[in-house]
Parts: sequence; structure tokens; C-alpha cells
Amino acid sequence: MSFSIKRFLPHLLVFIGFVIISLAYFSPVLKGKEIFQSDIMHYIGMSKQQKDFKAQTGEETYWTNSAFGGMPTYQLGAKYPHNYIKKLDLTLRFLPRPADYLFLYFIGFYILLLSLKVDFKLAALGALAFGFSTYLIIILGVGHNSKAHAIAYMPLVLSGIILTFQRKYILGFLLTTIAMGLELVANHYQMTYYLMLLVLILGIAYLIDAYKKQELPEFFKAVGILVVAVILSIGLNATNILATQEYVKQSTRGQSDLTINADGSPKAVSTGLDKDYITEYSYGKLEALNLFIPRIFGGGSHEDVGTDSEFYQFNLKRGASPLQAREIVKQTPTYWGVQPIVEAPAYVGAVILFLFVLGLFLVKGRLKWWLVGGTLLSLLLSFGKNFGILTDFFIDYVPMYNKFRAVSSIQVILELCIPVLGVFALVELFKPTADNAAKLKALKYSIGITAGLAILILLGKSTMFDFVGGNDGYYAQNYGHEFIDAIRADRASLFTKDTFRTLILVLLSGGVVFMFLKKKLSETLVIVCFAALILFDLIGVDRRYVNNDDFKSAMQVNKPFQPNAADIEILKDTTHFRVFDVTSGAARASYFHNSLNGYHAAKMGRYNELFDFYISKNNINVLNMLNTKYIIAQNEQGEYFPYENTDANGNAWFVSSVDVLENANQEIQKLDSLNTKKVAVTTSKSIKNTSNIVDETARIKAINYKPNYIKYESTNTHDGFAVFSEIYYADGWNAYIDNTLVPHERVDYVLRGLDIPAGNHIIEFKFEPAVIKKGSTIALASSVVLGILIVLGLFFGLKEKNEQNLK
Repeated sequence: MSFSIKRFLPHLLVFIGFVIISLAYFSPVLKGKEIFQSDIMHYIGMSKQQKDFKAQTGEETYWTNSAFGGMPTYQLGAKYPHNYIKKLDLTLRFLPRPADYLFLYFIGFYILLLSLKVDFKLAALGALAFGFSTYLIIILGVGHNSKAHAIAYMPLVLSGIILTFQRKYILGFLLTTIAMGLELVANHYQMTYYLMLLVLILGIAYLIDAYKKQELPEFFKAVGILVVAVILSIGLNATNILATQEYVKQSTRGQSDLTINADGSPKAVSTGLDKDYITEYSYGKLEALNLFIPRIFGGGSHEDVGTDSEFYQFNLKRGASPLQAREIVKQTPTYWGVQPIVEAPAYVGAVILFLFVLGLFLVKGRLKWWLVGGTLLSLLLSFGKNFGILTDFFIDYVPMYNKFRAVSSIQVILELCIPVLGVFALVELFKPTADNAAKLKALKYSIGITAGLAILILLGKSTMFDFVGGNDGYYAQNYGHEFIDAIRADRASLFTKDTFRTLILVLLSGGVVFMFLKKKLSETLVIVCFAALILFDLIGVDRRYVNNDDFKSAMQVNKPFQPNAADIEILKDTTHFRVFDVTSGAARASYFHNSLNGYHAAKMGRYNELFDFYISKNNINVLNMLNTKYIIAQNEQGEYFPYENTDANGNAWFVSSVDVLENANQEIQKLDSLNTKKVAVTTSKSIKNTSNIVDETARIKAINYKPNYIKYESTNTHDGFAVFSEIYYADGWNAYIDNTLVPHERVDYVLRGLDIPAGNHIIEFKFEPAVIKKGSTIALASSVVLGILIVLGLFFGLKEKNEQNLK
């Protein structure tokens, strides 16, 4: 028993250390404050209706009417029955946000290095280097929580895979299943896809090694076990995966039925996203240097250059007071790279990159090659349109690659690989050898490459770099050339300061290794020195972008929107309608109303097209058919007011005719001048009542309106066809007439239409997605199977251990 405690005590201390460091970095959470994240602010706006519904009824709604006219909540934090892997995830994230994600970064990477048989002290060092990588901290600052969530579980998935290849089949299988299940819980399939690319490189490295060692049967046995583990992990997340797969076909990530753009030009047919959209955020080739020197390209789009800057002096000369000038320079447009906007540089760290280069010389075998391979593929793909030959190949031929945008984010793979190889440089350094000549030679090359690169950049400052940004022409035209000259001077200053900073850190790192090789420092002191250097290096940069200033009171974070005068007036209306906020294109209106606005990366595809064609242009015909009763605008004094649109069509109406068209192009173009109150358009051939008599007695009225259920009363002396101002979504919405299920059709490009017989009827629309029941059943079965396998794994594991002890 004492042996077991002694064995696990170091890991317990590391665990506690990670908790303390996570809380220390985000210390305001200890005072009850919460981090203000812009993306989460919009998420709160988008999800408020479904959360309010759950609080009021105790039921989960899988549809919301508060954004984009209506959409499923599958990508808005919907909760599913029997999602036990999610409960495990919540247990692991026991710290307050965002300290919970930082802790997951640390512990997952620590376990990865332990699975690679690294000493716990070096594993802890590597975890700090990974967890404080600037990009991983930045995404917590802006609210990319699901991305951070998925990245945090990547090392844990790799741990299970590596253990399986090490022939620890039971432990490897169970860890892979659970870790992959947690990875999928994060619900960021782009990050999971990038992980898959790294796993393929890892698999190729193991395959080549197995071939050389004539161990192919063992390799394929491990692959078979891993395939089963992944299948089971998918089963644990079946509901979310099936729902997402169903929704993606109808979202902007699916294939459009249109072959024209909003301006009438031909539209490229694609099964995924538009290529320009995919590559909009493409890293510049030279910009990759900011992995090594944080502000070589100015850092984030806007930086605080301080009172000793040229821009500060420029503003003083222009008549600003010192206080005004101080506020202005906090938002100096310092970034001069090629991307549209950058929150911060994706800085990996000068110290860990020095160790990575040292590892290139010291580390041998498959470990180095899959890490180097992952790093290179990640870097080259992050260049996007700036390295079109590779990017175009992946978009055109690699399955699913065209479903994801912001190609620069694939650098998360190199941000994982570089610290691993950096740690293994120290592993090899610490291995006792009679002759240190090879290590000294590797050190010389590493210092020459890294310090030499920094010196070369400094020497080439005036000839290699011009410090001109993409928006400088605009600034010069509007503010004058002196404005730009001051900013360029500050960009050059940031460039020089951070390059010198990197050079000093590299030389200090090289000095630590040199002192060890000369037996002036012990292994423990080397680890302490590198821990201090890495923390100083990374936290020093991280705190420029995510710090205590980003924390607000819990009330401000959880209730980010306050009603303006227009909202207050609109909320007095208790009928059912939609609101279009022309003053804000994000999710603010969704917080208070059933809105045409919203904020989400995967909107309903047809609605997004309708928005581009008409809603964004304030086309009144389309606004009417969407029952847009109020438009929030501003007057000349900047005051918000609600414009009441008295011509809105209402919740439902009978039309006198339905024009059946040949294709989606005709259908959406017809809406431009269509009198939607009297005529509907469709491509469906199943509608019976295409020509109808609509007399004065015909009416249809909504009498019960919930996010997932709407009830109408209908009266008509003739058979008729009704159009409902609700978004059509076939995979879940069912129509009932007098409790009898009946088919309904898509009309007016995005709305629902229904044949209704003469007489008085009750019409109901219920959101009853079959995918939830199917997925929940699979998730329950998978959870039961995993539970049984864990018990069996523990039984056989203990049995095997006892047998070994008896021997």
C-alpha cells in the first residue's frame, strides 16, 4: 500500500500544481468574476430562448425561433438523453471557466508524455509549454470554448493510441474510447478532423517502423482495437453526431441548390464551403516567424503601444490631451500581416522552439518523424491560399476538408507537436553517455539556427520588411501620411524589441544546456531553469492579450445585453412576430425577440441565401412573408426606435395560387417582386391545391406558440393552401390536421406550406426529431457496453498484475 502511495504521490502533486497554476493565471475567478468572451456573449443571445424554455417547463427544446427566423439547437448547446460521456466531461471540468480548460490542457498533455515514458518532471514541464502556448490562451479570451475544449482532449486521444501501439491493449483501448468520446463531446469537428490528420501521420510512422521490424501483425491488431474504440466513442456521442450530420446537409456547410449568386453571377457548385471563404484566414509565409518572435508582424490587429510610442506623440501634436492620447494608443493598428484580422500572434515560444530544434538533432526514430511530419503539414496547410498547390489539393480531393474555414487554425497541430519534441530533446540530453561531443555539436547547431535566425532578422530589418499593412492606404487617405508614419515606426519598434527578446531567451536556453553538459547544473536544476524560462516567455506574451482586465462581474457576463428603447416598446406586444435589427447584425436582438439576426458559423443554408439576396437589402416582400412586424433602427440623434411594419403577413395565411417552378434559382428570384400574401412559389410537385378560392371567411390563426410547438385554428369554406411564416425543416417538424399526421411542403424558398381541406380544423406543428430518440438509444447501449468493458478490463488487469507478483 505504501509503495502505491509513493508511486502516485508525484502525479498527485503535479495534479495539484496544475490546479493552482490554472487558478493563479485566471485569478479573478477566485473573486467570483467571469471572463468576458465576445463569442460567448453572442452564444448567450442565441441560446437564451431555449434556456428560458427549459427553466420554465423542465423540457429541452431542439428548435429555437430566436435567431435566423428559426433553426435547430443542435449547435447551440442542446442537451441529450443518456449523454453520460458529457457528464464525465463536466466532472473533469470542475474548475471555474476558463481555468477548467487550462487545466485540461495541462493534464492531457502530461498524460501524453507519461504514455511516451517520459519522467513526470519533464512531463509537467512539457504540459506548461503546451498549455501556455499563446494561441491556446487567446481562444479562451475571445470565447472559442468548443475549440479549446477539443484541443484539450487531443493529447489524451493520442495517449490511448500510443498505449495501444505499445501493446498495452486493455488500457489503450479503454483510454482511447473515453478520450475520443470526450473529444467528440467538445463538438468542434474541425479540431477533431485536424487531430485525425495527425493520427494518420502517427499511424504511417508506426506502420513503417512495424514493417522494418517485421511486426505488421501486431500493428494491424492495434489498429483493429483502435477502430473498435473509435466506433464505441462515436456511439457514446451518437445523438449529437447524428443530429449534426443531419443538420449539416441543410446548413451553409452543405451543398446549395442554387447555381447563382445574389448579384446574378454564376455560382461555383461545391459540396462544401466556398474556397475563398475557406482560405480567408490564410497565414502569410513570413508571418510564420511569429511562432518564434511574437510581434514580428505587429502582434494583434490592435495593440497598446504605450506612452513612449511615436503614435502617442503624434496624437499629442494633433491636439489630443495626454489622457485622450493614452486611450487612443490602446487601439493602435499594429498588425501588418496578410490576414483580415488577428487577435494575437500564434506564438509557440522562443524557448520551446529552441528545444524543438535541439530535438531535431538529438531525437531519432519514428517519434521524431511523426512529430516533424505533423508540424510541417500543419504549417504548410495554414498558409492556405498563400500555398495554393497544397491547399487546393486538400480542398478538392481530401474528404471533408472543404467543410471547414479559417485554415490558419490547423496550426494547433504544430502547437502540440513542437512541445513534445522539445521535451524529448531534454530526455535525450539527460541520457548518460561517455562522450558529450555529439550533444555539444547539436547544441552548437541549435544555437546557430535559432539565434542566427533572430540576428539575421535584425540585420535584415530595413531591407526584408516594410511594415506596411493592408489597411494603411485607407488610414493614409483618411488621417494623413504622418498618421501612418507614426504607426510604422511603432511597428518597427515592436519588431526590434521582440526579436531582441527572442534572441536573449534563445541564448539563455543554450546557456542552460551548455552548463549541464559541462556538469555545472544538475538535471533537476535544468528542469527548474527551463520551467522558469518557459513560464516567463509564454506568460509574458499571453498576458498582453488575456489578463485580469478581461474579467467582469458575473452579472455583466451572464446578462450581456440590456434592452434599449426599441426593445422595451416591442416587448409590450404579446403577439407572435419577428424582429429585424438593422443596427446590429449579431445576436443582440435574439436575446429579446424572435429575430432575423443571429451569430453562428453554421446557419441554415437556404435562410443564409435568402438573407444575402433580400433580407440584407431590406426587401419588404421577403420581410413581410417572414412576419417581420418590427424593424429596429436609429434616428438622426442615434436613438433606437421600433419601426412597425403593418404589412407583415402574420403567422399564416391562405394563398389563391401556388406557382410550381423548375428549380431553386427561379424560386428565389421570383421572391423579389412576389405578392407573398396571395401567391406562393415552390419546386415541390406534391401540392394539390395550386389554384384556390380565398374568400372573406377564410382565416388561419396561431393560438399557441412555443419554440417546438405551434397550434393554429383554421376556417375555410373551400379547400385551400396555407403558408406559414415559419422556417421549413423537414427532419423534425411534423404537421398535424385534427391530430392526423399530414405532409407539408417547402414554399417561398424557406417557409412551410400545407394543403388544408375545407371546414374548421386544428393544425399543429410539432418538432419531433427522430434523430434524438435514435441517437439516445445508441448512446445508452454504448455506455452500457463501455461500463461492462471497464469492469472486465479492471478484473483482467488486476488478475494479470497478481500473477506477475506471484512470479
